[in-house]
Amino acid sequence: MKHQELTHKIIGLSMKIHSALGAGFQEVIYQRCLEIEFNREKLQFVREFEMPVMYENIQVGTRRVDFFVAEKIMVELKAVSELNDAHLAQAKNYLEAYKLDTGLLINFGSQSLEYKRMFGKR
Repeated sequence: MKHQELTHKIIGLSMKIHSALGAGFQEVIYQRCLEIEFNREKLQFVREFEMPVMYENIQVGTRRVDFFVAEKIMVELKAVSELNDAHLAQAKNYLEAYKLDTGLLINFGSQSLEYKRMFGKR
């Protein structure tokens, strides 16, 4: 599995945050906590990373991913009671639009932390 060590670390940090705060906060609260943990672990990242959306080599818009870690992994956060197909589709679309191999969809809103490792079609 590509980037397994790094995705494992990100998931572990997310579990630490969820254990401390539980569910019920807005997404931005978890995002700020994850930023603190990334800094403590000295992980290279960009928060709210804006990337172009292309169609036939023409930029048609931009999207922001919550985190882009080590120039390799897209991390999209949610704070909803349950992940649904729309959340999964959004994360998959990000991978494809940004031509990335690996991504994480992490949900802090459920009783137990939910996460999905996502892989692009590379």
